[in-house]
Amino acid sequence: MKIFETLQRRRQWTEEEQMILDQVRRLCAETIAPNAERYDHSGEFPWENIKALNALGANMMFVPEAYGGAPVSFRLYLEVVKTISAACASTGIIYATNFHGMKPLIDKGNDEQRARLLPRIAEGGLGALAITEPNAGSDATGMKTTFTPDGDDIVVQGGKIFITNGDVADLILLFGKWSGIDDPKKAISVLIFEKGTPGFEVIRLEKKMGHHASSTASIAFNECRVPRANLIGKPGDGLPILLASLNKSRPSVAAHALGIARAAFGDMVGYMNDRVQSGRRIAEFQGNQFMLADLATDLAMAENWLDYVASLIEAGVEDFGLEASMAKMRASDLAMRIATEAVQMYGGYGYCSDYRVERLMRDAKITQIWEGTNQIHRQLIGRSFVRK
Repeated sequence: MKIFETLQRRRQWTEEEQMILDQVRRLCAETIAPNAERYDHSGEFPWENIKALNALGANMMFVPEAYGGAPVSFRLYLEVVKTISAACASTGIIYATNFHGMKPLIDKGNDEQRARLLPRIAEGGLGALAITEPNAGSDATGMKTTFTPDGDDIVVQGGKIFITNGDVADLILLFGKWSGIDDPKKAISVLIFEKGTPGFEVIRLEKKMGHHASSTASIAFNECRVPRANLIGKPGDGLPILLASLNKSRPSVAAHALGIARAAFGDMVGYMNDRVQSGRRIAEFQGNQFMLADLATDLAMAENWLDYVASLIEAGVEDFGLEASMAKMRASDLAMRIATEAVQMYGGYGYCSDYRVERLMRDAKITQIWEGTNQIHRQLIGRSFVRK
């Protein structure tokens, strides 16, 4: 593991950044990681972990100072996501989803909206991002949720599925189609939906392969009246905002996947150096060493590519969609690959829930699916090489 310790030292965090990381790592070691197995088995929402993160001011890291935040670099935010996700993938995605849902409000909302809504998040409120519907997954233009203007209100009718934090969120970034605009692309609009709005209903919570402690909800909007003041931009501005929000959430999902990959790799290396078979530690077999060499190299490359994507965002580059897709695709494929190899190295023990690698393998799978399936990302990347 020395190579990863060396890489961390060479990342040259500032003194303040290192202090924040040390605090997050301590919290993960003392609270979040010890709770992970219990929450995975019970399926309870990890409120204890969320309260501990709030006490640390974790949500403040991406909220502007003017609205109660204490913002850090995007690279540091991603490192925090990795660290939390390595300790508990469920807690990691709950935390990251706050960013995914609220970043468009930060970037595209007006001053009144930011001043009214963002302090709730900075103080520890939960956010959600609601795009997916039964017939509108990777193709968002198929969504059926409608926004109908009525005086100073917008009447919301429809439903969403697979919404992380959907049942517990204080604010939901909600996409739907503006009534009266026929073009399915131009009709997409976006607003902030607030907790407690009459007509909102949680239909069900999904029972999932992994991420048992992270709630995934099907939600319904039954003629919910939302203030027109919560509309971000103008009617029909939603699709560009949606695409821009996904470009920034995909590096965050990549960080989440790399946290899982880090945990699985560390557990695997530790076990392989302890487990003796035929008089030799299994880490001493050449075939296993080749496997470790490949995984370690790919993990180092993925970590560095994500740092590169973060540098593009921090520099204000607007067109980084392909780089974000590459980061998400490679990190999530690698998380599943490393977790699978870890289970294999543990043998029969890896298939039992007594060891963390069993949970990590279950948690890794969804990273290849959400925020755009990896087939979609391969298509996006591949078609960029087709001559127009």
